[in-house]
Amino acid sequence: MSEIQSPGLSRRDVIKTAGVLSAGIMTFPYVMRGQTGGDNTLIRVGLIGCGGRGSGAADQTLSVPGSNVKLVAVADAFANKAEGTARNLKTKHGDKVEVTPETTFSGLDAFLKVLPLCDMVILATPPGFRPAHFAAAVAAGKHVFMEKPVSVDAAGTRRVLEAAKEADKKGLKVVVGLQRHYDEKYRETHKRVMDGAIGDIIQANVYWNGSGIWWRKPDEGMTPYMAQVHNWYHFAYLSGDHICEQHVHNIDVANWFLGQTPVSAFGVGGRRVITPDQPSEIFDHFAVNLIYPSGVSVASQCRQYPGQGRVSEDFRGTKGMCEVGKITDYKGNIVWKFEGKSENPYQVEHNELHKFIRTNTAHNDAHYGATSTFTATLARYAAYTGKELKWDQVLALNDSILPESLDPTTAPPVKSNAEGGYTLPNSRDYKIVGS
Repeated sequence: MSEIQSPGLSRRDVIKTAGVLSAGIMTFPYVMRGQTGGDNTLIRVGLIGCGGRGSGAADQTLSVPGSNVKLVAVADAFANKAEGTARNLKTKHGDKVEVTPETTFSGLDAFLKVLPLCDMVILATPPGFRPAHFAAAVAAGKHVFMEKPVSVDAAGTRRVLEAAKEADKKGLKVVVGLQRHYDEKYRETHKRVMDGAIGDIIQANVYWNGSGIWWRKPDEGMTPYMAQVHNWYHFAYLSGDHICEQHVHNIDVANWFLGQTPVSAFGVGGRRVITPDQPSEIFDHFAVNLIYPSGVSVASQCRQYPGQGRVSEDFRGTKGMCEVGKITDYKGNIVWKFEGKSENPYQVEHNELHKFIRTNTAHNDAHYGATSTFTATLARYAAYTGKELKWDQVLALNDSILPESLDPTTAPPVKSNAEGGYTLPNSRDYKIVGS
């Protein structure tokens, strides 16, 4: 049975504890270490969320060339994940990993125990928890790398945006794992488009059509709530559905190249493939139109069942069109093609974050991380409800789908049906929380 700590914790408890904690943390002399200049002062890193992406991000931050960095604490909802990740990273990075049994934490409140020990924190838990974790990290004065998406609902988005403003005031550096922003091919294509290579953008298509995602059988002894946390991708309150968790990458590129966020979304979605022994409450396909203030329509499409795969973005302008890395005119002539080299953008994210910290260069991805995430959230709700939804109206709602209680012994927020599966969102009766 996986170890779970601190039953009875609620989101209110987390917020209150984070506030008290941050007041004490700010008295430690190492909190802003590495921020005062270009030296190679030690950066102590904490890892919160020890799944594949969290362990990968920790590996990358420990691999920043020439950086004086140590991993000093890890936390996960499950003890075995925290312990295994610390052990594996120690095997690869040796003395750069100073995690001990005393700095290996588990439970839904474990993130609070990491924050006093580090200068920079990696946030890679299920996305539903991200707003609370980011707000606590900023309150505690920590530099942040956080995975996408950064929220799953309107209330979480607003909380991230508020914390982002506070991070700016404190001079904290924040990188979000929308790594296309750190890919040289994307950066160069974006520059060309901004310089007018295809004229004014009039339409775009963004895709993440893949064959499927993982599903994990719960471990024996897990409470029903923790079984859902263990299988978090399949619950919208934890993942935001795959349009948020995965397709946010492509939607983010649309926002980036257009320099805008949409005013409305309208579309469809559903589940085509039902696997009875792998119960899930999320859709496996979406097709949504996003309408932007300039009048541009972006066709957003994502899928998670077998078929022809496509993960890409393309833009049509008044003078020509572009795929990432190539621009053509409407006669089919290649106007420009990327001839450079793109380093691994997952590694570049951490290389640049360390540089921002050490040179005290202002940098905060949380603003566009939040708005791109909310674009995907708006698209999800448009498909769930079958209605055209307005950005401003939905963002203003008190829409919070993460449960109030973080007590792992309570009943899970999503109830199974008589067959042991889960009822999918249905446009006939689906209501957005707070509407």
